[in-house]
Parts: sequence; C-alpha cells; structure tokens
Amino acid sequence: QVQLVESGGGLVQPGGSLKISCAASGFRFSIFAMNWYRQAPGKERELVAGISMGGGTKYYADSVKGRFTISRDNAKNTMYLQMNSLKLEDTAVYYCNRGNYWGQGTQVTVSS
Repeated sequence: QVQLVESGGGLVQPGGSLKISCAASGFRFSIFAMNWYRQAPGKERELVAGISMGGGTKYYADSVKGRFTISRDNAKNTMYLQMNSLKLEDTAVYYCNRGNYWGQGTQVTVSS
C-alpha cells in the first residue's frame, strides 16, 4: 500500500535552516508528481511546494519562494524540502502528499 513517511523536523531559530524528507513506498514513485503541504495551529492546510515526476517543474507558494527548495531523488524514492531563512510563521506540521495520500507529518518549530 502507499506509504509516505516524513522525517527531519525539529526546533530551529529564526533565520536558520532545516531539511525535511519524505520516504515513499508502495507505488512507482518516479511517475507521480509530489507535494509538500503544511498546517499551522488554527489554520487550514496549505500547499507549500510541488514537484513534477522528473523534477524539472517546481511550484512554490509566494510565502516561501526564494527560501525553500523542493527536490526529489527517484532512485531513493525520496522527496526533500530544504528550508532556509526560516521565519516564526513557518512553524507548522509539514505533510508529504501524493493525490489523496498523506504522510503523518513532521513538526517544524521556528522559535528563539
């Protein structure tokens, strides 16, 4: 069955960096576009970034453009989100997504 497992979240200071990962299994990873979403307390889940199956096309929400980089390694069935210049408002649970499938999420907390 489809499984998406996020890892790499944690506590980081404002201005810091963090890289989170999504390990995929149970499907042919290389033929699906993938996404990162996030949900902050009291807010709706929002799309942060997306990447095409080959990695050549990427989408970023305006709020993270220029700070976050989405990437994937199809040989490792893994997607990444490199987050730089983190802000307090980036605090959220970050979810890996493929269509109707979701991971369990990884908590990213930006705090001084």
